[in-house]
Amino acid sequence: MTPHDASHFRILRLIEERPEISQRELARQLGVSLGKTHYLMRALLEKGLVKADNFRRSDHKLAYTYLLTPSGIAAKLSLTKEFLQAKEAEYSSLRQEIDMLRQELETVDQQSTS
Repeated sequence: MTPHDASHFRILRLIEERPEISQRELARQLGVSLGKTHYLMRALLEKGLVKADNFRRSDHKLAYTYLLTPSGIAAKLSLTKEFLQAKEAEYSSLRQEIDMLRQELETVDQQSTS
């Protein structure tokens, strides 16, 4: 999964959970700049994965609510599968590394007690 795909995946998840989320809050949650968030959102909107509807907040500022389109839901599902596969591979690799480190420690402990 590319970093770009990972960002899109995280945005789609956040929008699904909180359709009223602002781009500023998305940026904070993603740990990226507001400009980068705007760029990523434009790409999702242009691909037809997300739809933006206007509404007014109580403080009289114009805001948006974001909705996943059917294509967005399908893309999120596909990205979820990719993300899960990547995390499972990462987990497997970490388990192997942990097992190797434990074996090294056991070997060193056995040599130091001999």
